[in-house]
Parts: sequence; structure tokens; C-alpha cells
Amino acid sequence: MLIDTHTHLYSSKFDEDRDAVIQDCLNNNILKLLLPNIDSEYTESMLSLAKKHPTVCYPMMGIHPCSIQSDTYESELSHAKEWLDKEKFIAVGEIGIDLYWDKSTLEIQQFAFREQISWAKEKKLPIVIHARDSFDEIFEIVDDMNDETLTGIFHCFTGNQKQAQHIVDYGGFKMGVGGVVTFKNSGLNQVVNQFDLNHFVLETDSPYLAPAPYRGKRNESPYLTLIGEKMADIYGCSLQEIAEATTKNALDIFNLD
Repeated sequence: MLIDTHTHLYSSKFDEDRDAVIQDCLNNNILKLLLPNIDSEYTESMLSLAKKHPTVCYPMMGIHPCSIQSDTYESELSHAKEWLDKEKFIAVGEIGIDLYWDKSTLEIQQFAFREQISWAKEKKLPIVIHARDSFDEIFEIVDDMNDETLTGIFHCFTGNQKQAQHIVDYGGFKMGVGGVVTFKNSGLNQVVNQFDLNHFVLETDSPYLAPAPYRGKRNESPYLTLIGEKMADIYGCSLQEIAEATTKNALDIFNLD
């Protein structure tokens, strides 16, 4: 069994064939799809999908850092907290800091990240971290707030060996490996192979970051098998061994049966 720990299957890019994608997943033993929220615009479609497929799709609640804008971040945070207080979610996510698109919002991104981590600790939920061009800023906050109760995933990990070791040293975090590991010149395989498999989970981030040979096209959760096969190649083991290790990691982090 494989678990896609990060997919935006509720995206409008799947409006024409969402059920077919889910069936394709099941046919390929990808039995759980974990859904990170983006912002208030997507919450209803995410929850609707989770309620339609309750044994396959599991929702998270949080506000993506790119949706933390000066004129709306307070209402977005209020929206997320309101939902967290009335519905069941498997994690607080997708949260974090993104300095690729807009560095001017760093201060409010930092505030929102801290706030949402505090919710996770209050609710005893893991966090799913988006870190793009922002490892130093992310580490500064997690270093300060980390304790024996805080767990989570560094989603779409593309950092270097030193950054990976920093994450491992936290004790309660895993790294999400997606399509980038299949890219010919990413160098991610040379980082991943320095660490034991028990530090990783698999993800697609669909519809984004499709693995080779589909790079540049719409990503889909069934392509998780290609990521698993690349990991098997890196570790010199079978896809079955990759599935067993990464599935156990995901079940443990997200407290799933």
C-alpha cells in the first residue's frame, strides 16, 4: 500500500475526471490521499471530496503561505481556526513560508506560521510545512517552537544534506519526497540516499510537479508509483520495501489506521 501524503485533488484541474483518478489510485494500491488546504476559496471543495470518499481522502486545515496577504490574512486565519474547532482534520497544513513569490510579506507569513503551529500543538495535530526559498526562516521558528509534542512533514523537500539533517534532528518530522526526485539534474537523490528511509514519506503535490516522464504536465496521484520506483532505485531495494517504510511513516505521523 502507498499513501500520497500531499495532493490537491480538489483542484478544478480534476473536475472532469476526479473519480477516475481515485479509481486509478485504488487500482495501483494507492489507498489513502491526504489533502492539504490552501485557503478559504478551496475549503468547501476539499471537504466535499473528503466526505464523498471518507476512507480514501483525508483533509487538513491551514492557510498556504502564498495566501497570507496583508489585506486578508486575518480573515483567512480566522476562517481556518473556525473550521479546526468544528471539524476533524488529520493535520494543520499547508502552512509555512514562501519567499519565492513575495518577500514583502515575510513578517505576516512568520506571524501566521507561528499562529498555526500553536493551533497544532493545542489540537495535538502534526503540521505540514511549505518551505520555498525559506529554510532559514522556517528553522528559526521551528527551532523556537519545537518540543516533544510537535510533529509533521517538510513537504516537497528539495534542500541540501545540512538542511535535511536539521530536520532529522528535530526528532518528530519527516521529509516529503515528490516528483523532483525523478528530475535528471535535481541532485535530490544524492541528498536522500544519505539518510535512512524512516525519515521520508511519499507525495505528489498534484496537480503540480509531475515526475518524469510527465514533467510539465498535470500531476496525478497514480504517478506516486513512479516516485516510489525512483526511491527504490536510490536505495537499491524493491518498491514493496519503499511502500512498507513510507506508508508506516505516514500512518505514524498522521495517526491513521
